[in-house]
Amino acid sequence: MSEGDSRETENNQKVVGVRRLKEAMAKPASTRIFTVANQKGGVGKTTTTVNIAAAMAMGGLRVLVIDLDPQGNASTALGVEHRDSAGIYEVLMGDTQMIEVIKKVAGFPVLDCVPSNTSLANAEINLVSMVARELQLKEAIESISVNYDYIFIDCPPSLGLLTINAFAASKELLIPIQTEYYALEGLSQLLETYGVVKKRLNPSLNLSTIVLTMFDSRTRLSNDVAANVRSHFPAELIDIPIPRAVRVSEAPSYSQTVMTYDPLSPGAIAYMQVAREIAERGKAKEEVVFDSNVVSINYKGGIA
Repeated sequence: MSEGDSRETENNQKVVGVRRLKEAMAKPASTRIFTVANQKGGVGKTTTTVNIAAAMAMGGLRVLVIDLDPQGNASTALGVEHRDSAGIYEVLMGDTQMIEVIKKVAGFPVLDCVPSNTSLANAEINLVSMVARELQLKEAIESISVNYDYIFIDCPPSLGLLTINAFAASKELLIPIQTEYYALEGLSQLLETYGVVKKRLNPSLNLSTIVLTMFDSRTRLSNDVAANVRSHFPAELIDIPIPRAVRVSEAPSYSQTVMTYDPLSPGAIAYMQVAREIAERGKAKEEVVFDSNVVSINYKGGIA
């Protein structure tokens, strides 16, 4: 393997190193803030969040991951210590500022993480009595958003106050959909919540991105679900399914994303392609340069 790769060594010591992409990813005109949500568990929310974030960072984009799930899986996958330190819970409670809990992700110069911790499990109860409880995360993000090209909020598998805070704080919604029947069942409820939040709390929230996860091209069910999503969400779907892959599942046990654990595996390549497609869709439009010479030539030719 090359020097930029990472994998567990013979004595189980992890090696973290990041290979920068030869072709940088396109920068957005302003910070894009994504909520990654699906109330069904096990559909690949956290996996999608951390791998797209890592891929974008490898492409030269400044990325922040906010771990809003009490389980703290995104923090674990990024190798960020989170159990005994202040994190997003303290920010939501107003005990600290967002800038004070941001941690660098090892091996990635431009990838940061706001970790979760075990206290976050109490957030749903403690937020209830707070004024403007749905807007706590939005206010916290506004203070640091200018420092990043992309911010990804990894939500818990529920539609409670934490997820509502994420909806209110973000500009775009990214929904990972597992290519199995049950994944489609809960989608209507998620879209209903999205509609309510868009109407009452955050009119600028836009369902912009859908990613198919755990895709198995050998099964008819996976292909049927993919075709169903493709027909209902043609503009939102990024039609690059993430394959069901062992390397993607193994990586978090070594506190890594698949981007460093096995960057040449099918899962890593698929996430890299998805990340680049998201960046391309959101890139800043080229400015139109006003050419005064053209005007003067036309004018001399008799055009008044």
